[in-house]
Amino acid sequence: MKRYEALAEDMTESIRTGVLQPGDRLPSVRHTGASRGVSPSTVFQAYYLLEARGLIRARERSGYYVSAGVRRLPPEPELASQPAEESMAVDVSARVFDVLEASMSRDVVPFGSAFPSPLLFPMARLGKFMASSVQTLDPWSTVDDLTPGKAALRRQIALRYLAHGMHVHTDEIVITNGALEALNLCLAAVTRPGDAVIVESPTFYGSLQALERMGLAAIEVPTHPREGIDLAALERAIVRHRPKACWLMTNFQNPLGSLMPPEKKQALVGLLAQHGIPLIEDDVYGELYFGDAQPVPTKAFDTQGLVMHCSSFSKCLAPGYRIGWAAPGRYAKAVARQKLTTTLSASVPAQLAIATYLERGGFDKHLRKLRHTLAAQQSTFAEAVGHYFPQGTRATRPSGGYFLWVEMPEHVNALDLHRRALSLGISVAPGPIFSASESFAHCLRLNYGHAWDTRSEQALATLGKLVAAS
Repeated sequence: MKRYEALAEDMTESIRTGVLQPGDRLPSVRHTGASRGVSPSTVFQAYYLLEARGLIRARERSGYYVSAGVRRLPPEPELASQPAEESMAVDVSARVFDVLEASMSRDVVPFGSAFPSPLLFPMARLGKFMASSVQTLDPWSTVDDLTPGKAALRRQIALRYLAHGMHVHTDEIVITNGALEALNLCLAAVTRPGDAVIVESPTFYGSLQALERMGLAAIEVPTHPREGIDLAALERAIVRHRPKACWLMTNFQNPLGSLMPPEKKQALVGLLAQHGIPLIEDDVYGELYFGDAQPVPTKAFDTQGLVMHCSSFSKCLAPGYRIGWAAPGRYAKAVARQKLTTTLSASVPAQLAIATYLERGGFDKHLRKLRHTLAAQQSTFAEAVGHYFPQGTRATRPSGGYFLWVEMPEHVNALDLHRRALSLGISVAPGPIFSASESFAHCLRLNYGHAWDTRSEQALATLGKLVAAS
């Protein structure tokens, strides 16, 4: 047990035994650090963990206080999914478009949104960097490095890889219009129409739309809500179907929020290397972890260049700038060619603004604040699901990202619930859009990345009533 975890456990026991009463103010960070012989950062990590558990609440400029009571959380899902593990054609786009289009209005409570609140990001500071970079822009630089992306930004991304122990050369990095383009370019580089691709069950609907558009078949493999894809089932699928690629999320998977342990990631990379299958790794939520260390991507275990790592700044820094990247290993040239023959280049001003922001520092400070906010919002949101939803409801407890996966009683129809909720100004993401086989009919993905306020609580209470009345 780490120091902050041990400290959190001691304080949890004090709260549960009544030594610390509801409403009591916790000792200051400085006082606790001095009395326990630990650093202030250790105390902050312990307090963040207690806050995520719903045992304490922060009050602005006042400190931390014991919550009114130990929260009632819904139980977690316990079982991995059970897809048919068959190769199947994909036809999901119409359903996905219907759901997403309905959640774009500002008047709708955005539980079904795919994005966190734009108010969580340093947009004004980024705007200043963009303005200054455009004013001093060398005209010739607008056509330099068009396809791979601006060298300054690729260098900053390479430095972030290096900080996490990964040596990724700048020449391997291709800047893209968001992570979704990076993922699509990687998919196009290693497949042809008619090929089969392995995905998780449930999976990100964007992967299903990409397979549908490119004429590829999906093989859905059982996935556990805490630890990700089942490796034994994955190996069976590889031997049986001979897929051309895997498209997986090992860090805070969308929609489950699952996090694959490091040893399982290493085994995954070894298994795919044994069969020579490239892994398209969607890692857009990796920076949004709630613990004390960022989880490594599978890229960290890749020795053969088979992992095509994709990420972006859209979920953690600059939504709307649409700046992502791919680090595709041995497929870097193939991905660069795909980029050259499709969109050619990402926005130069947006690239320069983000590169300048990264160079000047402040990104990690912003990320710490963002992670703390999301962890606290998850705590409040999960408690509310436990309070307002009926018996038989289960919900995941991710250690990062901003999604909860909610399993409702089996008789509840999520698509019907989506329609009824939308008529009341509440959006949700129903389970069937995350499956080529239209499974997960009684499940929802809920977004806790927007501020929790009276409107949000009333909307969740209404949603709970709709579920109970189903």
